[in-house]
Amino acid sequence: MQDQQQIFHADLVVVGGGAAGFFAAIHFAEARPGSKVIILEKTPKFLSKVAISGGGRCNVTHDCRSLSRLLEAYPRGGKKLKSLFQAFGVEDTIKWFESRGVRLKTEEDGRMFPVTDKSTSITDCLIIESEQMGIERIPYCEVGQIVPVVKGYELRLERKAITWQSPKVILATGGHPKSDQYGFLSTMDLNIVDPVPSLFTFNMPLHPFENLPGVSVPDAEVIICGTDFRHRGPLLITHWGISGPAVIVLSSLAARDLFDRHYDFEVMINWVADSQEAVIRAWMEDQIQQHGSKKVGNSSFANLPDRLWKSLCQRSGLEEDERWSTLERKKKNRLLEQIYRCSMKVSGKTTFKEEFVTSGGISLEELRLPDMELKKWPGLYAVGELTDVDGITGGYNFQYAWSSGFMAGRHAAK
Repeated sequence: MQDQQQIFHADLVVVGGGAAGFFAAIHFAEARPGSKVIILEKTPKFLSKVAISGGGRCNVTHDCRSLSRLLEAYPRGGKKLKSLFQAFGVEDTIKWFESRGVRLKTEEDGRMFPVTDKSTSITDCLIIESEQMGIERIPYCEVGQIVPVVKGYELRLERKAITWQSPKVILATGGHPKSDQYGFLSTMDLNIVDPVPSLFTFNMPLHPFENLPGVSVPDAEVIICGTDFRHRGPLLITHWGISGPAVIVLSSLAARDLFDRHYDFEVMINWVADSQEAVIRAWMEDQIQQHGSKKVGNSSFANLPDRLWKSLCQRSGLEEDERWSTLERKKKNRLLEQIYRCSMKVSGKTTFKEEFVTSGGISLEELRLPDMELKKWPGLYAVGELTDVDGITGGYNFQYAWSSGFMAGRHAAK
């Protein structure tokens, strides 16, 4: 005999207990005191991604006060998000947390963390704030279907004879790696952009620098051959290939293109991005004229790490005891190529640390911005990574979570 369906009611149901979901629930409850607000989470843990992000420190946002620069950090979204960040931006995020006793600090690369260097400072703040607002958190609740009804929406749970009814629903389920995981939206007739991975490192099986794991350069440029995609920044050599901001950001910018290539492509690396080719040639001529008796392998350009420099020399066909005075023009040109245009084959990817970000989700064309309300379904909102917005690494994805959650919560409360 089938269990009788239990029906519960709330003024707002938030589906998903992550950063965007909590922020939306808190701002709805703040705008409508005394409302019954529920957060449904399919796992036993709330704010789990916040807890592990940034190596357990939580990269809350990025110290980017320029709106134009902030928009450039979202390959999927960009200028469409202008009104959203004008309504609630980086400075608003900083003020919100600091007004609740969570001071933030800015690191050299612009990433912002709690001064405690502990993600619990952020998770505890959100949980305490939600409890003070009377928001109820219910774990182990996976929504299987959303059904429009006369007075809002029914949320029918998987594997439970329970339905929640509410006039306002905010969807904050995060990104999903496969299209079929958006099945709970099947009745809503929405344009779902197929998800593909974003933020990853490049795998290079048997790559020429596999004996140099841990070697890094502060300013390299990586170019995806045959495309306009390129990015400049610190680069790290790993056991499996290359990583670091130059690669991670590039993977986000080119996420869809690389997916279409099945992660089989070629990159070109300029190990000294702040130097022009002419500068390198002039340096080489100076070495030949002034330091001809020195071994080429003992005098690296622009203080490149010694192990990397010796490897570049070896790839150029230089002998171990090659002197500048005897360096042939052909070998000199090959060395220049290795410094300035080092070509390598990529075959595959690896997720960057704990970060899992997808490009894809509910198309922004389905949303009324900046309110995050679905155009076809008044009272139904989508926020965070569930939408087709993803940022480069550095706190931008959390900033979008705070901004979209704030706007959805405030608008739903009207």
